[in-house]
Amino acid sequence: MSSHLRNEHDVEKGGRAMQTEHVRRHDTITSYPREAGENDGRCTYDHAKTQILSPGSALTLDCRPQRLSLLSDPEVLEEAEKFVNAKRLNKFMLLFRTAALIVHHPDDYESICDPAVNHTFDYVKLHPLREEELEFLRDEKIKRWHQPRTLYWTIILCSVGAAVQGWDQTGSNGANIFFPPDLGIPITADSPYANINAWIVGLINAAPYFSAAFLGCFLADPLNLYLGRRGAIFTAAVFCLGSVLGSASVQTWQQLLTCRLLLGIGMGVKATTIPIFATESSPASIRGALVMCWQMWVAFGILMGVSFNLAVWNTGIYVWRLQLGSAAIPAIPLVLGIYFCPESPRWYIKKNKYLEAFTSLRRLRHTDIQAARDLFYIYEQLNGLFISGKETELVNQKGTGYATRFLELFTEKKRLRPATIAAFIVMISQQMCGINIITFYSSTVFKDAGASDEAALWGSWGFGMIDFLFAIPALYTIDPWGRRTLLLFTFPQMAWTLFAAGCCSLIQDNTAHAVLVAMFIFIFTAFYSVAGGPVPFTYSAEVFPLSHREVGMGFAVATNLLWAAILSVTFPSMLAAIGTIGAFSFYAGLNVLAFILLFLFMPETKQCALEDLDHTFATSAPDFALQKIEETRSRLTRRRTQAGHGDEED
Repeated sequence: MSSHLRNEHDVEKGGRAMQTEHVRRHDTITSYPREAGENDGRCTYDHAKTQILSPGSALTLDCRPQRLSLLSDPEVLEEAEKFVNAKRLNKFMLLFRTAALIVHHPDDYESICDPAVNHTFDYVKLHPLREEELEFLRDEKIKRWHQPRTLYWTIILCSVGAAVQGWDQTGSNGANIFFPPDLGIPITADSPYANINAWIVGLINAAPYFSAAFLGCFLADPLNLYLGRRGAIFTAAVFCLGSVLGSASVQTWQQLLTCRLLLGIGMGVKATTIPIFATESSPASIRGALVMCWQMWVAFGILMGVSFNLAVWNTGIYVWRLQLGSAAIPAIPLVLGIYFCPESPRWYIKKNKYLEAFTSLRRLRHTDIQAARDLFYIYEQLNGLFISGKETELVNQKGTGYATRFLELFTEKKRLRPATIAAFIVMISQQMCGINIITFYSSTVFKDAGASDEAALWGSWGFGMIDFLFAIPALYTIDPWGRRTLLLFTFPQMAWTLFAAGCCSLIQDNTAHAVLVAMFIFIFTAFYSVAGGPVPFTYSAEVFPLSHREVGMGFAVATNLLWAAILSVTFPSMLAAIGTIGAFSFYAGLNVLAFILLFLFMPETKQCALEDLDHTFATSAPDFALQKIEETRSRLTRRRTQAGHGDEED
């Protein structure tokens, strides 16, 4: 048993000394207030109590769900007892009674739980809060990054799995220059079958994404169901490890295609499961930052891949084999270390294994009182005490198979369909922005701009470095600023930078041409890495209820990877048909379209507890879009009115 938990029967008599000045902090499970006047579809708050604070500051906002505020303390304690008895957590009865009061009084739990101040309860039946526990509770907002090592170990180890995906993308990027002639599919202009071979090379590059989209992402649901989050990730890692080693030893392009298809199975399962695992393990206050480690490590894998490409580019006939096989490096620690992480507590809850869920939470939180509070909160949310009950209705459905749950993503109008539409748009926007034409073909683009083989690889290395470095600021902006805000700011910037890169291809001077194309591609990548990279997987892992999280995330990731595959196959032909300026201008236009779709259909989810997102997606997608249009119209009308008054005064 954790050192933070006293023996429940050795309760000290006569109370305990405690600070009389009460530090009011908001509970880690609940949400930050939105800006005054903003209606983004998130949880409903009492704006009379809202205090606009700088990012990271402590909160004094009571944003408890309405149903909870109607209950008395004895009723909440009664609910805690029912929960403990129903879930066979009886030896922790005192702990959960105190945890229930903390959930009920997120702002003033210190006075409620202090026998020297509050004489309402029989404190022999409560777990006394020690000073150490109080310090951790107070620090949850002012020291958001002060989390247990086990939580960071879980996030980092799982995110290493993302490096496989990034490393493979850039490994194939560099290998594209070398493997076609070795495998009998040259794509040079003097080759008699250059056009057909170009399609074959595109298919080999796209194979993992087709395989992931049509098979891997949808295998994630049964694997998670029967093996848990850790088992699904382990299975994916084995596929990733074996397939990239096989890619390094193939003798024909058909064998390489087969290995790439097997890689896609692992990529699909991994890309679906890891963000869910991270989401379900993280506290709400820094969930976005921790989950976006997925994209940060994809960027790190891209950087390592292009670095390895440079390191081996002059090794002769083995160069492309080393480039493809090197993606096994990040898969090894994932295979060896995943079972050292605690299983997702919410997966245990879904299986009605609350004791195991509590055990996981105790490893993922500093103190047992925090773990008990979080578990009780999740339980009550799922059972309709604090919310409308839609989550309960979905979780408690019996006999619903995969096909039924998949169809419900599109037919359940007030919870699942809005979340599905939002996740679909966010995921497809990542491909519409055009990032993967750079990820897959940057070496080709730089060569077409007049660079040598080595210079093209160095240009790709610069792309990888910027992609990784500019993912770091997102750690500090994704939670306080929000997912929606970041995307709406960066997509217009990506549009003009990509268009500028295309226009630079018209410059006749090869040196200026190459330098300016590279410069605008690097600026484009910087804007992408701040938002377009980290937000989609973070957002999609959040938005679905527990009952449909795997199948919903599978659909979202399949959407993303399918369009990555289509892009990979079509870009070489597009480049040949309309040139660099035409291809880049096309994707610049798609950035504008993506901005409009995101504005209309993407609600904000920042720092809401997962179980609170029923409120966020209670509005249908068309109604939300009409609401945003009306808000924009009203805002513009106000500004025109204010401008008119200003002119009259002049």
